[in-house]
Amino acid sequence: MPRDSNGTLTPGRVSAQRPVPASIPRPEYVGKKGPTPYTGGDVYDAETVELIRASGRIASQAIDAVEAALRPGVTTDELDRIAHEFVVSHDAYPSTLGYRGFPKSVCTSVNEVVCHGIPDDTELVEGDLINIDITAFANGVHGDLNRTFIVGEGAPETVDLVERTREALRRGIKAVAPGREVNVIGRAIESYAKRFGYGVVRDYTGHGVGRAFHSGLIIPHYDAPQFDDVMEVGMVFTIEPMLTLGGIEADVWSDDWTVTTRDKSLTAQFEHTLVVTERGADILTLS
Repeated sequence: MPRDSNGTLTPGRVSAQRPVPASIPRPEYVGKKGPTPYTGGDVYDAETVELIRASGRIASQAIDAVEAALRPGVTTDELDRIAHEFVVSHDAYPSTLGYRGFPKSVCTSVNEVVCHGIPDDTELVEGDLINIDITAFANGVHGDLNRTFIVGEGAPETVDLVERTREALRRGIKAVAPGREVNVIGRAIESYAKRFGYGVVRDYTGHGVGRAFHSGLIIPHYDAPQFDDVMEVGMVFTIEPMLTLGGIEADVWSDDWTVTTRDKSLTAQFEHTLVVTERGADILTLS
């Protein structure tokens, strides 16, 4: 089991890439080094928003299926299999599979892994914290979300971190309104997280999503006035705060994907894709 004597995660064995039926349309970046630069906007008409909602529902239900399988002893590769099979059975493509070379259909980020953990033969143990990040691509659009879970019973500080990170996302979503700059979202998240002394990861942000997996629009989770895009009705993006029990400095493994807290402190994350409405935000990634 890939953990060292201190319980710190180490890279495990990654299984072969899982196949996707040829009948399922692929995002344009599959089989290429990276996506074609996106030149469209982040504001969508009502019909396209409903397509994004449909993709988001598939991704959310895939996370439900993974949650049902969480238990001590299950591997993150097995969780990838469950999610992969769910997504393709709904005629959607798992967006991470082949994105810039990512080899799996889910990101599984355990304990000190901030984001982009690659599913492998790591076995989960009682009290582990795990983030499941799934994006589904169908009808030409992506729906992206993630949730953090505790395997079995967690320590009180772990339980608090998870619940408060979920609440940080709620507060970020409540800050959404047309005419406001996107930086108000990060200000709301950081001011809440600071009440508990949590670190707020800055190197990874929310993003525009829809026809592109990542459009180029940046949604910060901290107070960042330089990100001053103005929210408009119909604008679609993710909010996905990452909070830590320690510092925000990070290391990246040699796989060029797995990001861990440098101090190995626990970290949690929650994400939704949403659309800006006249009244605020409508979440597009619900089951």
